[in-house]
Amino acid sequence: MGNYGSRRERHLTSGPYRAAVPAFIAHQSISLNDELQALAEEAATELTRFDVEVGHITAPFASILLRTESASSSEIENLTSGARQIALAELGEHASRNARLIVGNVRATQAALELSDSIDTQAVLRMHRALLEHDDPNIAGRWRREQVWIGGRSLGPHTAQFVPPHHDHISGLIDDLIVFSNRVDLPVMAQIAIAHAQFETIHPFIDGNGRVGRALIQAMLRGGRLTRSVTVPVSAGLLHNTAEYFEALGEYRSGNVEPIVRSIVDASSAAIANGRHLVRDLESVRADWRTRVKARRDSAAHRLVDLLLRQPVVDSKLVASTLEVTGANAQIAIDRLVDAEILAQITDGRRNRIWQAKDVVRVLDEFAARAKHRRG
Repeated sequence: MGNYGSRRERHLTSGPYRAAVPAFIAHQSISLNDELQALAEEAATELTRFDVEVGHITAPFASILLRTESASSSEIENLTSGARQIALAELGEHASRNARLIVGNVRATQAALELSDSIDTQAVLRMHRALLEHDDPNIAGRWRREQVWIGGRSLGPHTAQFVPPHHDHISGLIDDLIVFSNRVDLPVMAQIAIAHAQFETIHPFIDGNGRVGRALIQAMLRGGRLTRSVTVPVSAGLLHNTAEYFEALGEYRSGNVEPIVRSIVDASSAAIANGRHLVRDLESVRADWRTRVKARRDSAAHRLVDLLLRQPVVDSKLVASTLEVTGANAQIAIDRLVDAEILAQITDGRRNRIWQAKDVVRVLDEFAARAKHRRG
């Protein structure tokens, strides 16, 4: 370290430092004030209602909401990308690094949902592996073996805003968190918020802690039976006021659990409102498209409409494999939607062509813009 930084910086970052020593919470009781308790119960009811109403719609909204949650969670970490770039990354085409990382977050959240019936240490490691296995395989799915810190200078933890526990404590703290997360005697929303805050306090990975911690929220919503069909984009609700969210995490580390519970409850309510708006917009797009497509309702062209709602950027290979038609019939379906002005080619020439459904990209970008609009 002596070769880097000014003399003053070297002085500030030398000697011992204090790392957090989080309390064990496996058997912690939760007591909220009456108002917050009522808000948490109302949020739980609304989450279930949203899951039921959207889950019954015959459209691929589950995958759309999963993507919006993953994009919003990534944006909290300043990893931003438009819907078109994310769709290109999912297609496997050239896209920005941020878009690729967001697709990694989609995989992590999907893993969280698949593992929600049995949340254990291996489930958490699998979420992290799914998040980073393509972009940082050396650390993917492994607890950190070094000190990390949040904020402050890059030279060391001495001036950091928060220094997570020493890595020797991670295993015991995670085991304790798993016991807490699987209890069935606690108010679910409060339990989820506290488990999330404890995970962020432990900070068990070198990178990806925030995204995995918010994937844990989705796993616990599913495991707690508040959601069963769709992903409620809670992270989009947190984007309304990220400063408040980070302050709530700081309050939790000081022993005050109510701010983080309120933050997650408020974010859930905002996410439901924004999610309903998104679903209405996409249903409107689909209804408009149906009137434009001049083909039988069971045709490949109409089935392509549903594909575009969840994957608004396609090539002929994806269309053929998803619709289980020949390459020639896939191209016929694409051409019909081009004629209907639903699809537009976004590449040059006749080789390796890619098409975009601009209406869906617009709706998804509008969702993201609403998520960033601060309340009040």
